[in-house]
Amino acid sequence: MAVSLVGTSGYVRDTLRGVTSPNRVTWGLWGIEGILVFVVEVQQHVGLASWMTLTMGFVPLVVVAASFRNSHLAWKIGRFDVFCGAASVLGLIFWFFVNEPTVALLLFVGADQAAALPTVRKSWLAPSTESARAFFLGFVNCAITLMTLRHFTTAGALFPGCILVTDLIIAILVATNVGPRMRSEVQLAHTERVS
Repeated sequence: MAVSLVGTSGYVRDTLRGVTSPNRVTWGLWGIEGILVFVVEVQQHVGLASWMTLTMGFVPLVVVAASFRNSHLAWKIGRFDVFCGAASVLGLIFWFFVNEPTVALLLFVGADQAAALPTVRKSWLAPSTESARAFFLGFVNCAITLMTLRHFTTAGALFPGCILVTDLIIAILVATNVGPRMRSEVQLAHTERVS
C-alpha cells in the first residue's frame, strides 16, 4: 500500500505542477472501479486487504481532481478514449449483474483493461506527458501482492497480474520514449525512400 501511495502521490504532484497530463477517462474509471470493489469487499468482510482497494479507488479520483487545476494542460479526450471508456462502463455494468464469480472477475478485469488502453496509447504517442515512476511503482506493488499469495488462483492472481503487465508496459513506453523514436525512424526511412 505504501509503494502505491508513493507512486501515485508523485503522480498527483506532477499533475498539479503541469508535468503530467493524466487521461481523465482512464483515471476516472480506475477510481470508480476501485471504490466499487471496495464496497463489495466491505460487504464480504474481506478485512484489511480492502484498504488497499480503497486506496486504488481514492487516489485515481484525486488525480482526476488535480487534472482540473491545469485544465489547459489536460489530455484531450478523443474517440478512442470515449470508445474505451464506454467498453469499460459496459463491462462494469455486466460485472455488477453477473452472479458467477469467475465470469464477474473476468468482466471486471476486462473493464479495467479497457479503461487502461487510453493511457497505454498516450504513453506511446506522448510519453513526456506521463510519469514512468508512478507506473513502475504500480508494477512493484502488484509484484509484491502476487508474492504474498499462497496459492495462485484466478481469483487471487488475475487482477493484480493484469495490472502488473499493464503498468510495466506503460512504464517502459514512457521511460524509453520508444513511440516517438520509432515514428521518427519510420519518417526518416520514408523520406529517404522518397528522395
